[in-house]
Amino acid sequence: MYAIFENGSKQYKVSEGDLLKVEKLNAAIGDTVSFPVVLTADDKGIQVGAEVAKLKVTCEVVSHGKEKKIIVFKYKAKKNERKKQGHRQPYTQIKVVSIGEAAAKKTAAKKKAEAAEKAAE
Repeated sequence: MYAIFENGSKQYKVSEGDLLKVEKLNAAIGDTVSFPVVLTADDKGIQVGAEVAKLKVTCEVVSHGKEKKIIVFKYKAKKNERKKQGHRQPYTQIKVVSIGEAAAKKTAAKKKAEAAEKAAE
């Protein structure tokens, strides 16, 4: 089974257990984030639109970082114009924990139970 989810203006194709880099998220390492599903596909077929409106892709934040540097060099011949810039895009690496509505509820309940245990200690 795989799903396509949307984050910002980009779409990503994922399966459970996948690691991927997305645009920088405001979430701490170890936090759980969820994204709305655009499409799912499995043995039964493809589901889109209203069929997947309630589904979520639940992910865990693994790390933050920056991509490799790219060089942007602008040059105009015979004008003595040169401009060199570098850019490193920040990213967040996430691991897909679950795909679907029921799985998202289980993970949230599990996190809530862990928090209650820590508070009790």
